[in-house]
Amino acid sequence: MSQVAAFLLLTLAACDGTKPLIKHEPERPGPFPAADRPVAQIVSSRWSNEDARDRLREAETVMDRAAIRPGMTVADIGAGEGYYTVRLATRVGKEGRVLAEDIVAGVRDQLAERVSRERLENVSVRLGEAADPKLPDASFDRVLMVHMYHEIAQPYEFLWRMRPALRPDGLVIVVDADRRTQDHGTPPELLQCEFAAVGYRQVWRQPMPSAGGYMAAFRVEGARPEPEAIKPCRMQS
Repeated sequence: MSQVAAFLLLTLAACDGTKPLIKHEPERPGPFPAADRPVAQIVSSRWSNEDARDRLREAETVMDRAAIRPGMTVADIGAGEGYYTVRLATRVGKEGRVLAEDIVAGVRDQLAERVSRERLENVSVRLGEAADPKLPDASFDRVLMVHMYHEIAQPYEFLWRMRPALRPDGLVIVVDADRRTQDHGTPPELLQCEFAAVGYRQVWRQPMPSAGGYMAAFRVEGARPEPEAIKPCRMQS
């Protein structure tokens, strides 16, 4: 038997179907604790009329307070119809980048059409997952989460997976209403607690009446905890 024939026989014997030929991805980390709160249902990709929001200078105020400047890279999580996306694109300019993300494929597609129609060449549109924003590591100066945090069913896993995407001085900016999560808001103390459980420090919080509640900024602090070490927050009755 030739050496070539012997090699082929050995190769065929190794491919007997008892072992996978393609390596699987590493096991997902976890388990993550469950959130001790109701989750609001996603009812619409639109929070309010864009003209009405502009009359209140909502986006301008948020971008000013978040110190979003030309050249920055910003993620718009739960981008919906793109109210913030298109205004962020103008603010960061040609040297900046905006990644707009939604977890509903149809909404993502409509936003992609808007981005193409308005020729926003510094914007990318992506489909995320409910518990994983799927953001590239060390890429973002700011991550915006506007009127959507209360819809996250697994906040600890979501925030844990989002952490590596921030640059060293990056901030997560949350805008939400000060009411119960089932009523499409997040009590600010609960928000601060859930972020802290995954290793974020609240830098500041300010009233934001034009956006229906408040605005808060968070920065990564310390090492990212192991999922099983995360202590969930308990809602006060």
